Formats: sequence, structure tokens, C-alpha cells
Amino acid sequence: MAEKHFKYVILGGGVAAGYAAREFAKLGVNPGELAVISKEAVAPYERPALSKGYLFPQGAARLPGFHVCVGSGGERLPPEWYTQQGIELVLSTEIVKADIASKSLTSASGDIFTYDVLIVATGSTVIKLSDFGVEGANANNIFYLREIDDADKLVAAIQAKKNGKAVIVGGGYIGLELSAVLKLNDYDITMVYPEPWCMPRLFTSGIAAFYEGFYANKGIKIVKGTVAVGFDSDSKGDVTAVKLKDGRILDADIVVVGVGGRPLTTLVKGQLVEEKGGIKTDAFFETSVPGVYAVGDVATFPLKLYNELRRVEHVDHARKSAEQAVKAIKAKEGGQTIEEYDYLPFFYSRAFDLSWQFYGDNVGDTVLFGDNNPESPKPKFGSYWVKDGKVVGAFLESGTPEENKAIGKVARDQPPVEDLEQLKNEGLAFASKI
Repeated sequence: MAEKHFKYVILGGGVAAGYAAREFAKLGVNPGELAVISKEAVAPYERPALSKGYLFPQGAARLPGFHVCVGSGGERLPPEWYTQQGIELVLSTEIVKADIASKSLTSASGDIFTYDVLIVATGSTVIKLSDFGVEGANANNIFYLREIDDADKLVAAIQAKKNGKAVIVGGGYIGLELSAVLKLNDYDITMVYPEPWCMPRLFTSGIAAFYEGFYANKGIKIVKGTVAVGFDSDSKGDVTAVKLKDGRILDADIVVVGVGGRPLTTLVKGQLVEEKGGIKTDAFFETSVPGVYAVGDVATFPLKLYNELRRVEHVDHARKSAEQAVKAIKAKEGGQTIEEYDYLPFFYSRAFDLSWQFYGDNVGDTVLFGDNNPESPKPKFGSYWVKDGKVVGAFLESGTPEENKAIGKVARDQPPVEDLEQLKNEGLAFASKI
């Protein structure tokens, strides 16, 4: 089979790969030096669009509209951009073996790619209910959303089962965003999750109460404290019902499962040092093997702000870690150094006409402020997290760009605070004066 050599190879075709390619082009890469190898059939795109605009009933987002780097306000990079830059886009190519010692990658069809420098940007894979042997979990119209192919299948089902019933399994990002967008498609929606409230890894009960109330007002039913243990299907193999652990049975034409992901590190298992579920890197995203870098969801890196190793699954970190790795690679070649990665954790989501942002760390005491009444015509509220007398995290729903910037600055600066009651009363004004 064919063997090709590149100076740089980016393994993976997601958000991080696209931002890394742009950074290489910015810092200078010769034609034929860089390859992006992706098992997807399309050039890197902004993945968050799949759970939002891609599923809109009118004016839906479609490629090439959301290729990277439009998600961060940059120029869109369509497939022809890579050609113009002399970057080889190797699409529809699944790598099945990575040999770090011999610097080679082997594809499912037996092609071999060798490299001098490797960036592992393989991202995460979804956790499937069939992995746990859930009865009937392989029925038709049970969807997981990770790639554009998944979204296309979901779009086809939404149209085929018009105005049907959808059950959303999971109360995290995917659960909340998909419930909202399916509601816009006139579906009867039930959300099911085992936790006492939605988005439990980030939201406090006070924050979650607003979103659950808001969704309930939109006619979305919420079933908490139980899980899906089985699915019924008809003679065609299409799902018809979801069986819950508490004995309830929910009718369903479509099921979307969003119960988390796992970093895709299988290819490098035993070849690179791993920690906390990811590939361990330094502050430049170089792994335990010189010349091999890991970025985005798969990287466990030193989070300078909190002086600890962390893995962060979010598009913002995918973009920034990719840029940092490429800057480090190019600086090293020139015998220079760059500053260590100094990341402020940042998460956000949009659903209906809501939009929240969170910065920092969600540890310590919490202070809820503002109007979090789901019945309000224009609700606006937030929360601070206070640890060791300092504000370490901040959340805001419906903030202006200036207000969001202000809460980000609070999380970064960690100002001292003595009186939690006073902080609650000051609310957003506290952030605005920092």
C-alpha cells in the first residue's frame, strides 16, 4: 500500500485540527509539509452547530457555512483553503494503528503515513447505551450526536416522523440543547436523567431550577432520578418506547442519547503517558514523547490558574490548545520559547432565546443573584463561587458582551470577598467594578 511522509501530521479532523491548521498557515508552512487526517468526509467544522443551528426547522445551518474558524469570529476555512495553503486534507480515512516509536500511522485500507511531528487531536467519542447492554438500544431512530453524519440522520428522522414524540436521555449540554431545538421542530419532548437536576457537573440546584422551570413552561416534560433500561421497537425495527428504571414507559418516535463522552486515546494506549483519563502533556501540549503533542479533549494539561492537572472538554479549549501547540512547535524549531498555556476555563450554551456563560471553577460556596424566575419576561441572573474568601467562578445568563467579559475577569482575578450576603445584593455590579 501507499506510504506518504509529512513533516507535520494532525491526527483528527475536528475543531482542534482546523484551528491547528490555521495556526500553521499563519506561522508558515511549506506546501506538502502538513497533513490533516480525518475519518470524516468533510473538512474541519465548528461542532457546536450540530446541536443548534443544524437542526433548526427554518434557515438551518449547512456546510460550508460553519467550517472552522467562524465559531470564534475568524475567517471560514473551506476545503479549497487547505489546497491553497498546500495542506493535504486526507478525509474519509480512519487510522487503525499508531506506532509512536516508528513515527507511523496505518489506515484501515493499509495506507501508511509517517511524520516528524504529530499532533493528536482525536477528540471524544460518545458513550452508547448499547455499551452497557441496554435492551433494545440498537433500534432505529436512537441517535447520538457527535459528527455531521449523526446530525444528517437525525434531520431525516425529524422530517420522517413529523410532530412526533421525542425522548431525550441525559440532562447535560446535549440534552438541554437538543430538547430546545426539537421543541422548535414541534416535537412532544420528554427529558430523562438520573441526577436531581440538569447539568449537575456545573449547575447548582438554584441555577438548574430556572432552566427546568423555563423548559417546563415551553411544554417540555422532565423526568428526574431514573434511567432508560430498555427500548421497544416495531416490526421495522423503529423505536416505539423507552422503558425507565422506575417502571414508567414513554412513547417515542425518536430518542436522542447524550450521556457523555470518552476521550479517544485508544490508538496511543501504552505509548504515551496518560493521566486523569487523557494524554498527559506539559504547558505546551507536548506529551511524554518529544515531537508528539495532544490537544483538545484528549489532553490532560497543567492548569496554571489552579496549579493542577486537568482535562477540559469544551470547544473553547480545543481551539486554544491547538493554537498553543502549533506556536510551541514552531518556536522550538526556531530555538525560541513561548509562554506557558494559562487557560481560564470557559463554558457556554445557547438554547431557545437563552444564552449563558461560565468562567473559572465551580467549587466552594455559591451565591445566586438577579432574577431567576422562569416566568419573567426577561430573566437575567448569575452565580458566584467563593472559595477561601475569593471569588473563583462566575456564571451569567443573558449577559451582554461587556457583562460576560466582566465575569470572566472576576474569575481570572479572584478578588477577595468577605460578606456573601453583600455579594448577593451587589450581584452583577460586583463584577462590573473589578
